[in-house]
Amino acid sequence: MLIPHDTRIALDTVVDLMNTAAQGDREDTLADLDALGVFVREHRISDVGDLDAEDLRAVRAVRDRFAAVFTAPDARIAAPLINQLVAAAGTTPQLTDHDGYDWHVHYFAPGASVADHLAADCGMALAFIVVSGERERLRRCEAPDCGRAFVDLSRNRSRRYCDSRTCGNRLHVAAYRARRKEAAG
Repeated sequence: MLIPHDTRIALDTVVDLMNTAAQGDREDTLADLDALGVFVREHRISDVGDLDAEDLRAVRAVRDRFAAVFTAPDARIAAPLINQLVAAAGTTPQLTDHDGYDWHVHYFAPGASVADHLAADCGMALAFIVVSGERERLRRCEAPDCGRAFVDLSRNRSRRYCDSRTCGNRLHVAAYRARRKEAAG
């Protein structure tokens, strides 16, 4: 599956945004304006002005709506969720070539809030996945104590864990130890 550079960046951003939410014993890492500022800088979200409490509230609401897309059982459920996100953002597609990247499309309107920016660009990236017939690539980690979001970009769509070095390895080691214990009787 060939994913354009800007779409890949938007997919990484939506996954990172979703993974800021509290889950299990993990606290919400998008807890305040400073955390939102760090997220904006780390993800190089362009054309964002001063952030305020409304931005934080709106970004958290968009994050929850993205989570609904990832948990949607099929494209027929995911598509209207994506449509609502993108429409509410008031998209204005524009060609741009900034920061050393060749021409690509931004979907957010100039001067849009950070929440609308995320809803538009990330929503369109998710739309690309749905249109490509690849909605099943939007996943949650299968580790029982994890649940982090990820996009499975493996060739055969077989990825089960957000990170094979942590969640996947931990479960494989646990299964190995259980087999050894059972064999030892």
